[in-house]
Amino acid sequence: MAEKRQFPFAEEVVLPPELEGWEEMYPPQRLFSEDRAEWEKKHFWYQDKIHAPEPMYPLDDIFQEAWQIALSQFTTRVFCIPPAQGIAQRMFGCYMYICAIEPPPGEVIQQKAELFEKRVPYTFQNYLKQFEVWLERFQKLGKDMQQLHVPEELPDFVPEEEVIPIPKGTTDAYDLIESFNTIINMIFKAWQYHFQYLNLAYLAYLMFVDTARKLFPGIKESTIGKMVAGAEVSMFRPEEELCRLSRLAAAKSSVKEILKGDASAADKMNALKNTDEGREWLEELEKVKDPWFFVSCGSGWYHYEGSWINKMDVPFSYLQSYINRLEKGEKIERNLNEISEERERLVSEYKALIKSDDDRKSFEDAYNVVRSIYRYAEDHLFWVEHWLHTIWFEKIRQFGNILTKYDLLQQADDIYLFNRFEIPMLLEDLATAWACGVGVPARGPYWKKKADKRRKILEAARKWNPVPALGVPPEEVSEPFTLMLWGVTTDKVDEWLKGSTEVDTDVTEIKGFASSAGVAEGPARVLKMLGDVVDLKPGEIMVAPSTNPSWAPVFTKIKAAVTDIGGLTSHAAIVSREYGLPSVTGTGVATTVIKTGDIIRVDGSSGTVTIVKRA
Repeated sequence: MAEKRQFPFAEEVVLPPELEGWEEMYPPQRLFSEDRAEWEKKHFWYQDKIHAPEPMYPLDDIFQEAWQIALSQFTTRVFCIPPAQGIAQRMFGCYMYICAIEPPPGEVIQQKAELFEKRVPYTFQNYLKQFEVWLERFQKLGKDMQQLHVPEELPDFVPEEEVIPIPKGTTDAYDLIESFNTIINMIFKAWQYHFQYLNLAYLAYLMFVDTARKLFPGIKESTIGKMVAGAEVSMFRPEEELCRLSRLAAAKSSVKEILKGDASAADKMNALKNTDEGREWLEELEKVKDPWFFVSCGSGWYHYEGSWINKMDVPFSYLQSYINRLEKGEKIERNLNEISEERERLVSEYKALIKSDDDRKSFEDAYNVVRSIYRYAEDHLFWVEHWLHTIWFEKIRQFGNILTKYDLLQQADDIYLFNRFEIPMLLEDLATAWACGVGVPARGPYWKKKADKRRKILEAARKWNPVPALGVPPEEVSEPFTLMLWGVTTDKVDEWLKGSTEVDTDVTEIKGFASSAGVAEGPARVLKMLGDVVDLKPGEIMVAPSTNPSWAPVFTKIKAAVTDIGGLTSHAAIVSREYGLPSVTGTGVATTVIKTGDIIRVDGSSGTVTIVKRA
């Protein structure tokens, strides 16, 4: 009898004893449950390593909660993509698992098709105008969040001007509670905006791929990728501003020498204040910091990653590298013209192969749509996950500060150990103790004990190797977003089923998605931790679990990129194409099999990585 092809269900997985009580950190709707077991067991759940590769702090989980609603609703209720449903999430052992929900009944697909045919083409045709409205609306939301008042302390007595001649009617304690409720609404609204066009951007790419495959049988994925590359998008603007600041610095000898040094960013900025050239350069820096330095040092999903604006050593390390390269006569900017010319050449060559007017129109329509809306994939990324999340993290830290000041928390970032439904209880506890008068205790010891327990659970979760998937997988993984974005293929699922934790480190060749064409050979630099990115040296090949768009400053000095996770529409793939770098994504094992110093060859056209020589 054939062996049953399935992963354990959640209740069958034995968790480390140190994780006992992990469920308390998350709202009940986020967990697998007996009352939904029949539905849950009909679906295949896999760990979302793109958006949640690490154990999830309860408050950081709010982004995931928000995208589950937003992504799904724009697919099912707004643009009504006929066969597609939403993506469901469940927390398990502090990690997030997701599933593509099974298609709806045929009559619903038909209803959706009628709405889809009216709504989606209209949006494609009017996207450029609509994006201007989107950006204005989104920037207003971010500025409103920046201006949100979070009291630093609660006064012994309300100031006179808030009582006479007419009492204000509310106090800072009320403002504290109201502001938290407001910022929760704001972050959910931001994520509603996030998905306003994202599903359509990916859909446009899939439609273009489908059209190209039909018209040009045998065309490589990497060639299709080159046809859509070369765009001026917001996510690359921080790196472009660094290049501009580097060239400004290189033209001012006193500034150049300071920035080339190894002092901290704070010390360098203090030194720059002592000269006219330095002050002029600092003025230019100040002009671009908001918004362009509001970029996460990592993915933007975790509060502890930090952003350039509050970890200035990171952008200053990039500036140091750029100036050194300029002195060697190297070009530091992305070669957008070259990428665009290659795109135009390919498109012209393939269009010349088309025989009929109908086919030519079909190709041109799909091409024009993908060229206009696909840039949203990287435009929205900067404004949501980087600019707005940086503002969010700063504001939430202010709530943490006041809870720490009044001894309800040990430190400000402990606020992330509580979910969005629990924090109002902490704030109410503080407001109540303050309102009741002098000497009234809040439940600081209770909250601190709970925070300490959760901190230990998350540490244990970080040491645990979570199961890659739960439940019964489909015979063939065919859901487009699962393949194209998350890079989860049938072969990968089969590897998981074999017990893929045992990786053969003696292999000399691994395969993944041919995400960006070209071939490069050189020494590998394996990045296990976020901060390792600054160790990359010119000419090396980056090997990482995934890449973050905020790492763009290193993309002009590396030869190629290889990742464990991510499909053809993952950010790793998009960024590599935009920088003209050979890239293979979704290998599953690259960071385990390859060691720093190994000489590897990356073939971004075939999706193959060869280990030429071991270090």
